[in-house]
Amino acid sequence: MNLEQVREYCLSKKGVTESLPFDEDTPVYKVMNKMFLLANLVPPYSINIKCDPEKAVELREKHDDVIPGYHMNKTHWNTVYIDTNIPDKLLYNWIDNSYDLIVKGLKKKDREELERM
Repeated sequence: MNLEQVREYCLSKKGVTESLPFDEDTPVYKVMNKMFLLANLVPPYSINIKCDPEKAVELREKHDDVIPGYHMNKTHWNTVYIDTNIPDKLLYNWIDNSYDLIVKGLKKKDREELERM
C-alpha cells in the first residue's frame, strides 16, 4: 500500500476531512473533527492509527512493522510502516477499525449528523 491509497481510502469514508495542522509532511484525517489517522510523508512511510489497547499490543507482537504510536498515546495508538509486507487487506481493516473506534466515541449528536451525511 502507498500513501495515496491511504489518502483515497480515508477520504472515501463518510464525514472525513484532511488537514495539515502540524506540518506539511503530516496529513491528518478526521471524522467529525476527531483524528483517526495521521500519515508520515517522509520515508519510511507510516501511518498512526487508533486501536483497542489489547489489540494494539497483539499487533505489535505479531508484526515487526507495527510499533507503539510515535508521538501518540502508546496505549491507544500504533505506528504502522506501510511500505512493508503487511497485506493491504490488513491495513484497510486497521484503518476501518481506527475510524470505527472514533465514530463509536462521538457524541450522540455528532453520530446522528454523520449518519445523515
